[in-house]
Amino acid sequence: MQGWPHPIATADKIRYLNSLLKVGFHSLDFGSFVSPKAIPQMADTAEVLDGLDQNLLAKNQLLAIVANLRGAQTAMAYSAIQYIGFPFSLSPTFQLRNTNSSMEQSLETVRQIQLLCQTNQKQLVLYLSMGFGNPYGDPYNSNLLIQWTETMVSLGIPIISLADTVGMASAQAIQDALTTIVPRFSNTTIGVHLHSSAENFKEKLDAALSGGCQRIDGAIKGIGGCPMAQDQLVGNMDTLQMIPYLTAKGMHLNINEQALSEAITIADQIFDSTSNN
Repeated sequence: MQGWPHPIATADKIRYLNSLLKVGFHSLDFGSFVSPKAIPQMADTAEVLDGLDQNLLAKNQLLAIVANLRGAQTAMAYSAIQYIGFPFSLSPTFQLRNTNSSMEQSLETVRQIQLLCQTNQKQLVLYLSMGFGNPYGDPYNSNLLIQWTETMVSLGIPIISLADTVGMASAQAIQDALTTIVPRFSNTTIGVHLHSSAENFKEKLDAALSGGCQRIDGAIKGIGGCPMAQDQLVGNMDTLQMIPYLTAKGMHLNINEQALSEAITIADQIFDSTSNN
């Protein structure tokens, strides 16, 4: 929702998220504790969290994105949140653009957030943004990827997700990156956060799977994108395309189809109506 151009009512967010909590996903990225000036759409994250069904929360795992230590400290107060997501970019240009800090400053922030997570029994999901290259001309190669992954693993971070961010990664780049780091860091969960179109999601998804990835983000109807990346958002990989494709490959996803259908209906109502404002 963070990059959606029109405001989404808090009640609609709660209604939509409660429907998603019934589907059976592993975890739900529900909101962000970030500056309301930078991303106004996320200003009501605490209110949204307070409105979620407590019975559903007891059966689900929530992830909240933060961009600085203050956001992480806010997230720690909520027992319903199991995962804290932080974007650390392999591109210095994007790190400054996304979190208004240098890579060195952001690394110190990562250290402090990881300590908070360990103290509060939460897990840090470290997104390596621009994980397959960047459009800014900043250096990117396998050695750089290994170096930063090793740095994060040395801090005890349990989950690292390579993020495409702007949808520029080819299937080959995805496979190359994963085959570079997955075997080297076998005790760390390596995931991907990919952006794709309906035309190229299969090749990207196949590349992730063949590269050894078992943690893959998606968004209903492919809605979303990073508002800090570029002017033209590239949508997230569509969960509705991923589910049947992965099921056809023999994966048992334990999805409640009726709940998913209800969530799709609500998504149509919310996003279709706001797009016409």
